[in-house]
Amino acid sequence: MLDAPLAPELQAEAGRPSRETSSRLKIIDGDVHPAPRSIADIKAFLPQRWREHLEIYGSRRKLGMTYEPYPKSAPRACRRDAWPDTGGNPGSDLDLIRSQYLDAYGIEYGILGPLGLSGHSELNQEFSAALTSAINDWQKEYFAKPEPRLKAAIVVPTESTQAAVAEIERCANDPVYAQAFMLTRTSEPLGNQRYWPIYAAAERHGLPIGLHVFGSGGHAYSGTGWPSYYVEEGAGHATSCQATVSSLVIEGVFERFSRLKVVLIEGGFGWLPALAWRLDKLFERMRSEVPHLKKRPSEYIREHIWVTTQPMEEPQDRKHLFDIMEWIGWDRLLFASDYPHWDFDDPFRAFPAGLSQERYRQILAGNGLAVYRLA
Repeated sequence: MLDAPLAPELQAEAGRPSRETSSRLKIIDGDVHPAPRSIADIKAFLPQRWREHLEIYGSRRKLGMTYEPYPKSAPRACRRDAWPDTGGNPGSDLDLIRSQYLDAYGIEYGILGPLGLSGHSELNQEFSAALTSAINDWQKEYFAKPEPRLKAAIVVPTESTQAAVAEIERCANDPVYAQAFMLTRTSEPLGNQRYWPIYAAAERHGLPIGLHVFGSGGHAYSGTGWPSYYVEEGAGHATSCQATVSSLVIEGVFERFSRLKVVLIEGGFGWLPALAWRLDKLFERMRSEVPHLKKRPSEYIREHIWVTTQPMEEPQDRKHLFDIMEWIGWDRLLFASDYPHWDFDDPFRAFPAGLSQERYRQILAGNGLAVYRLA
């Protein structure tokens, strides 16, 4: 972080919280990625038919093209010290997660978000439903039951609406699950009415929808084609989030589901004010096209959208970052570490100097308590 001199109104709050002070704070982390030690962990929760299907045919998703989406220097996009000495993948060893992460940072709750082979976008929709169910049971048995500080997410087979609703209904009454979990790159824009029953089920059970970047809807990651560089891929996460927010708002999801909460995970947030301004301007000019909207787009965004702090934009002048946070709303920012990935954000170091203790505590824990189902 490159720090410019603070504006006068921020100079009184210029002390960054120390690790000693911060260690006494309770932290709710909105983005923690578990992983199986091997595929055998997941197979144990699949019916025999689908175990055989996975062994014989494997995973078939709408990829469009196949490539490794992480730099070669960071296998599985993970920290080098997160690979367990006992073998397996980063995020698979609960003892290491406890010592390296939960205990070290005083985490009160970590909200899980399974990636990789998670069943979101399988072409065989029956297999997609079976795989997401297995992923949800695996999270519960391997992480959330033995470690109450870890809260599971209900991964849904997004492209099979009926199965997605059934999976939410199957898991929703179990307190180990804190959110429903989807990805931002889907076959259709997420405001499309084909997905509405999923939102209805989540709202009915008081579950926020966590929308994490990535996914394989079969479309190119840019508006014109496939990117040449990892840098383009990484920057493209923000554009997928913008498309998602635009679709949810303009299609009328939040007008129809007035109590729905949506959390955008790992897509940054510096783009959100500009998107809201543009949508408001277009709405004023063409509101006759969308008579189902009773409010300005920025109002729906302010009432229904939360964003996680990782990855956080880092302008040279920190005042610019605080201006963005102020516009979005201090109550709409949720701390996220992205553990165990290589770009992990240490909660004691992630925020620039000048953030007051009140705001710091609000982002680290207070907002998460208001959004996630943690009872």
